[in-house]
Amino acid sequence: MDETEFWEIVDGAREASGGDPEDQADLMVERLLRLDPESVVDFARHFEARWNRAWTWDLRGAAALLLGGASEDAFDSFRCWLIGQGRAVFEGGVHDPDSLAELLDGFDEDLDGDGEELGYAADEAYEQLTGAETPDLGVPVQPAEPEGTPLDLDDDAALAARLPRLWERYGA
Repeated sequence: MDETEFWEIVDGAREASGGDPEDQADLMVERLLRLDPESVVDFARHFEARWNRAWTWDLRGAAALLLGGASEDAFDSFRCWLIGQGRAVFEGGVHDPDSLAELLDGFDEDLDGDGEELGYAADEAYEQLTGAETPDLGVPVQPAEPEGTPLDLDDDAALAARLPRLWERYGA
């Protein structure tokens, strides 16, 4: 499975689900069940690699502003959700987290930002196809600390300085 096929599954499921992350995850599982196990593992590799790429201080700050705070678990779920938003939003957000102020028009912290189920879609599909757990993906483990310059998520001035557009739209 190449990157284009990966994003086609993510985008198709998002569009068909109307953007609901739980429905999107179910649709991703359905689509993955039509593939062979190795393709499902490839999908999981693509997902995990992107999830790791989103492990940055600036994106964690963006998640904190969008969600009104972001514990490590909430940030993990946010990264899954961000992948679920599709290639343009994901790549834009990873490249320039502050651009999420424009890319996420209509963000609602009560409805958006939590895509934990998306992170398990490939595992669920693989298990249904094979009866076994997903094998090791061979993707490097994310570092203990996010990439980039550390950011105090409780410091409003630091968040406003680092992410001015998001701060203007979603800050305190």
